[in-house]
Order: sequence, then structure tokens, then C-alpha cells
Amino acid sequence: MLYQLFTYLDQHMDLPGTGLWQFLTFRAGLAIMIALTISLVFGGKLIAILRKAQAGESIRDLGLEGQLEKSGTPTMGGIIILGAIVVPVLLVADLANIYIQLLLLTTLWMGGIGFADDYIKVYKKNKQGLRGWFKVLGQISLGLIVGLTLAFHPDVSLKEEIPVTERIALHGQQTNDLPLFGATENSLKTTVPFVKNATLDYADVLNWISPNLGVWLFVLVVVFIITAVSNGANLTDGLDGLAGGHLCHHGLYPSRSSLRQWFCGICQLPGYHVHPAFR
Repeated sequence: MLYQLFTYLDQHMDLPGTGLWQFLTFRAGLAIMIALTISLVFGGKLIAILRKAQAGESIRDLGLEGQLEKSGTPTMGGIIILGAIVVPVLLVADLANIYIQLLLLTTLWMGGIGFADDYIKVYKKNKQGLRGWFKVLGQISLGLIVGLTLAFHPDVSLKEEIPVTERIALHGQQTNDLPLFGATENSLKTTVPFVKNATLDYADVLNWISPNLGVWLFVLVVVFIITAVSNGANLTDGLDGLAGGHLCHHGLYPSRSSLRQWFCGICQLPGYHVHPAFR
């Protein structure tokens, strides 16, 4: 919201200082400070409210040593996490960006599933929480929305690095400066993890059967990833620091700039550079 406001002031009134909001590093730093302030100011108060409401964790006895020591620990703390994520994004991010919209939708959608699960456990006194098939149905529904959006939305595009041989043919000499990327295109290509300069085009995988099957394969893979990551977070959430450690590695994923994308052999996604403000 503030991004749109200061962008308008910069373009139409040329007010001093408003151009600072066009710098991603400034907005990312501001988002960090807002998130930290929300956590520090409201985190303790929320924990006190949850303790007063007796919103404590209900532990299933699995016979593990020390597991019952966590009984009564305030749960539903994801509320403050959601607030520390959503509020800064709404204030400083470009809300017209399709990637920001998908990230917000995914966060709120999964947060809603988690809230319903904790609410049933705490206030309905049901240790099982939300039924498993409800969770899976919610994850699959979100995966279909995200997958279809990534496959068909016109703003979802990518650029591939121009090979060195083509650069020499175009410019007559090889340069070691910043990487050169080709034209923006709508594509189902994705980077193969852990393999540099390797891409997979889903449109070509099943092209021998039907040209349109690649899209649905891509959507199914997105559904699988969202479902797997969500359940993986649930599995690690019960162990101290394990889920947080995975989150830190994810936050350091080097896809912020074109140079980092080039260094790691990742396809450049125009417009995705805004995601550090979300993180």
C-alpha cells in the first residue's frame, strides 16, 4: 500500500525522498524492521493472552523421553508469525506483482488450515485436530490454483541466459561481464535442482502423446511440491529448531538478483526479484 502511494507521489509530484521506495534493498530492510517490531511488541502480549485462555499444546503420549514437558505450551503462535509476514508485505511490497499475490495467498491459505487445526485441538479438545483429508484437500486445492496461475498467467515468464557461443556471434567477442539474457517468454521450463545450467521443459516431456499434456504435468508437480512441503513442515515442527533451520535455508535461496540467478544456473524470472520484501 505504501509502495503504491509513494510511487504515485514520485511519478506525479516528484516529492524528495519518494524515489527511495523504488529500491528493493530499502523496502526489504523496512519490511524486516516492521516484522521485528510486530514480533517484539505484540508477541509477548499474544503469548500472555493465549496462556490466560489456556490455549496450551495437547501432547499425545508416544512414550518418548521428555515429550510431556511441552504439555501446556501456548499454541496458535502462528498468528503472530502471520501478522509479522502479512503486514510488512501489504505495506512495502508491490501488490500488483503476481508472485507477491501468490505468496500472500499461499501464506494465508496454509495459515488458515493451521489455525483451524489448532482451534480444534485447543477449544474442541480434540487431540487429532483437523482431519487429515481436510488438510490434504486444502493443500491440493491451493496447489491447483498456484499451478494453473503459473501455467497460464501472462505475467509469469522467464528469461534464459544467452550461451557464450551465441554471445560471440552477436558481439564478435566474449565478455566476462554481467550475464546476458534473452527475450522474455511464457514457458513451462524450470531449473533442475543441484545441476547447473540444466532446465526441464514440461511442454516437451509428454509432447509425443499430446502437446497439451505438459501443462497438466506441470500443475501436478506444483500440487505435489506444495503438499509435500506443507506436510514436511508439519513433520519437523514438533522438534525444536528443526523447522526453523529449514526455513533459514529457504530464506537464503539465492534467487534475488539476475547475477545470483546466473551464478547458480537458475532461469531468470522477471518480476520475481520483489520476493525479498516478502521474506
